[in-house]
Amino acid sequence: MIIERLIERLRIMPGIGPKSAQRIAYYLLDRNRHGAIQLADALVEAMQQIKYCDRCRTYSEVERCAICCDQGRDVTRLCIVETPADQIALEQVTGFRGYYFVLLGRLSPLDGVGPEAIGLDRLQQRLQEGEVEEVIIATNPTAEGEATAHYISEMVHQHALKVTRIAHGIPMGGELEFIDPTTLNHAFNRRVTVERFNR
Repeated sequence: MIIERLIERLRIMPGIGPKSAQRIAYYLLDRNRHGAIQLADALVEAMQQIKYCDRCRTYSEVERCAICCDQGRDVTRLCIVETPADQIALEQVTGFRGYYFVLLGRLSPLDGVGPEAIGLDRLQQRLQEGEVEEVIIATNPTAEGEATAHYISEMVHQHALKVTRIAHGIPMGGELEFIDPTTLNHAFNRRVTVERFNR
């Protein structure tokens, strides 16, 4: 049945179980068919036209995003984040005027997510261009985020660049996009230097 297929499709969204999907489907059918059609159109348009920026890997409708095209930003500072949502969270509250690199994930060997899967080969190329002087690591303070930060810091140290890590005003296990602006701003502006790991 069509309605069952609609409910099943709604369940692909995070946090939407069978009952929630059913409620959403019935709401759209009963009260907002026009809004549902607009939503469907917006979804199709977004899926077809939104890609990744060829420089920083955030979402973009064009080859290079607006931030990467902004020549007024500080080319010597590069902030590493896990997701486009994390990038937007920092951009909205910190006043950071450098550039970004979006990993689109984090290292997780158990799940088969290695360095190339999160674009660290492309990050390596970016560092080799010679413009970056400071790398700010703003991965989430989760076990995987910390492992990713450590891996990146070792990679950056090989280029003799300054590495900083956002301060831990953010709770362990927290996600940047859900942190309140004051805490996020405090953590970003009190970032600390990452020392090289001595073997």
